[in-house]
Amino acid sequence: MFAIANSIGLFGMNAFSVTVEAEIEKGRPSFDISGLPDAAVKEARDRVFSALLSVGHPIPANRVLMNLAPANVRKSGTTFDLAMFVALMQALGTLPPRLPDRVFIGELGLNGTLHGIRGVLSMVMMARSLGFREIYVPQENVREASVIDGIEVFGVETAQQLLDHLLELYPMQPAPVWSPTPDEMLDSVLDFSDIRGQEKARTGVELAAAGGHNILLIGSPGAGKSMLANRIPTILPAMTREEMLETSNVYSVAGELSYDRPLITQRPFRAPHHTASAAGLIGGGSIPAPGEVSLAHNGVLFLDELAEFDRSTLDMLRQPLEKREVTISRVAGTAVFPCNIMLVAAMNPCPCGYYGAGLKKCTCTEKQVRAYLNKVSGPMLDRFDLHVDVDPVPIEELSAKEKSESSAAIRERIEKAREIQNQRFAGTSIHCNSMIPDNLLDEYCVMDVASENFMKQLHRRYKLTARAFSRIRRVSRTVADLNGHEIIDRNDVIQASYFRGFYSKYLQDQ
Repeated sequence: MFAIANSIGLFGMNAFSVTVEAEIEKGRPSFDISGLPDAAVKEARDRVFSALLSVGHPIPANRVLMNLAPANVRKSGTTFDLAMFVALMQALGTLPPRLPDRVFIGELGLNGTLHGIRGVLSMVMMARSLGFREIYVPQENVREASVIDGIEVFGVETAQQLLDHLLELYPMQPAPVWSPTPDEMLDSVLDFSDIRGQEKARTGVELAAAGGHNILLIGSPGAGKSMLANRIPTILPAMTREEMLETSNVYSVAGELSYDRPLITQRPFRAPHHTASAAGLIGGGSIPAPGEVSLAHNGVLFLDELAEFDRSTLDMLRQPLEKREVTISRVAGTAVFPCNIMLVAAMNPCPCGYYGAGLKKCTCTEKQVRAYLNKVSGPMLDRFDLHVDVDPVPIEELSAKEKSESSAAIRERIEKAREIQNQRFAGTSIHCNSMIPDNLLDEYCVMDVASENFMKQLHRRYKLTARAFSRIRRVSRTVADLNGHEIIDRNDVIQASYFRGFYSKYLQDQ
C-alpha cells in the first residue's frame, strides 16, 4: 500500500516542506530510504522499527521503501522519525493512507518515546504558512511550538499515544497558546545604581543604547568596564513580540530553548570568551548553526578583552556588522542568520593594563603599547560609533553612600528617544538611528549651518574616513533625539565627536 505523511525539514533557519512517502512491496525484508538522507536519517530505520514493536505491531516481512520528497534537497537530523512512523502505519493499513492538514516532527526513542529536537519554532512557522491545521511535536518542545498561534499544536510523549489519538481512541487536546507574563519580560538583578561615578562612561553608554550604536570601552583593570557592559540590557527598551519571535527562532535552531524557557523575552546578552573560534563567534558547521553574533540578535554582544581575540576572527565580524546578517554557504545550500546587534567591547590600553591610569606605574614601553592597541585593526575600530575612556573611580565617589541613577530612570529617557525614532522610521525596515543607510542620511540627519561647518572642521582636522563621517552624523542624530532637537545643532555634533575617540588619551594616535 502507498501512503503519505507530512513533515518539515530545516537547513540553518530555512524550514521547508517534506512529504514522507511510504510503500510496502513484495520482496526480501528491508527498509530503504531515498531522498538524499544523511546518516541520522538513514538510522531512522532502527528507531522506527523499535517504535513499531513498542505499539505491538510486528516488523513487516516485506520490503519497506521510504522517500523524502523533494528528493533533490538534502535531509538531515532526526526530525522525520515521527512522520516515517506514521507513514509506515498508514502503509500497513493501521491508519488511513492520507492524513491531510497534519504535520509530524520529532525523534523516536527505541521504546517509542519522543525526544526533543532543534528548530521547532521555524518548523511551526513554516507549517502555519503552508496552511496546515495541526502539528504534532515532542512534548519537550510543545511550549516552544505553542507560542505560535493560528495552528493547533499537540504535544506527543509516545508513539502509542499518537496512534491512539489518530485512531480516535483517546483524543489529545491541543496545547493553549503560550504567552509570557509581565514578570518574565523584565527580570534582572543588575542595575546602573550599583555603579559609582563614571559619569562620562555612563553618558556614552546611554547614548549608545538610545541609538543602538556600537561602543568601545577602554581603560585600566577594575575601572568598571564590565560592570557597565553587563548592565546595558537593563536600559534597553523592552522587546516587541516580533523581536521575541525573531530571537527565539535563532535560539530554537541552536537548541537553546527549553520547556521552562520557550521564548526569549529579554534582550540577549552574549559574552563569548576571547578564545572563541571563528565558527563559534560567526557561526558555521557542515549543517550551519548560528554563532554568538546571531544569538545576540536584538540584544548585546559583549567582547571583553577585545585585544586578546584573534585578529582574523574579529575582522570576520566586520561584514555582519554592516549587513546585520550572517551568510554561510555550503554545498548543500546557503543559510542566513540575522544579527541585528549592539556591539559592546572592552579592552585595556596596554599589556599591563595601567597605561594612563595614574593608579599604578605602567611597565610597558611605548612600542608595546602601540603594538597592543594595533591588535585591533583600524577597520574594526572604525565599526565602533563611540570610543569611551573609562577612568579609575576616585575613593570619594567609591565610598559615597548615595546611589547613582537607576536603570529604570535611564531606560525612560532611552524609550522616549526610541519612540521618536519609531515615528521617524515608521513604514521602513529601520528600527534605530544606527541603521540609517548612507543614502538616507541627508533626509534623516538634517543639520543646521553651524553643525555642518563643525563637521567640515572635524573632517579636515582628523582626515575622517567616509564611514567615520557617516557614523558621527548618526550619533549626532541620537544626541539630538535625547535633547529633543528636531534639527541637529552644533552642540549635538560636539557631543557626538567627543565620544568618537578624538580626545581619547589611548586612541588619539590610532
